[in-house]
Amino acid sequence: MSEHVILFTGPMGAGKTTAIRAISEISVVTTEADNTDREAFDKATTTVALDYGEIALSDEEKVRLYGIPGQRRFEFMWRILCERAMGMVLLINHDARDPLGDMMEYLSAFSQLLAKSGAVIGITRWSPASGPSMIDYADALERAYPGALVPILELDPRDSADVRLALLSLVASIDARAMFERSEVGAV
Repeated sequence: MSEHVILFTGPMGAGKTTAIRAISEISVVTTEADNTDREAFDKATTTVALDYGEIALSDEEKVRLYGIPGQRRFEFMWRILCERAMGMVLLINHDARDPLGDMMEYLSAFSQLLAKSGAVIGITRWSPASGPSMIDYADALERAYPGALVPILELDPRDSADVRLALLSLVASIDARAMFERSEVGAV
């Protein structure tokens, strides 16, 4: 059986658990516990280990979806899961105090995965009336990772069509990167 691992990452409250629930074909395994850091984020519960869901592509091929905790104290898990991941969906809460800073922090934390694979950035709780614009997100990404093939899109984690679009964008960016790398090798 062929398996593909996709990580859903980002700060607490960005919508990782919700996104996996929106598309998983199995009952999602969650590790929600009471949020003891209500000052940092007013949310009743938070993921403390990981969320797990699956999508079957065929009888012989499946996609494993891992939602990983957003708190830095779980960073040791991030490194372990990155080893098997083919890509990541980074969710950023547009309503956060510093969504651009959050995006850059998580891109830096997952830079090894970004360098070897693909990523897509989903901006949740998007509102054009407040916060950075989509161009601001793209400009920050380009300054930090020039030429990176990382799609950025508005995403409602409750909407299965939005989450599927993020996954299709991720696959497209991985394929585009592979084609680009093959063309560079052929040009040498």
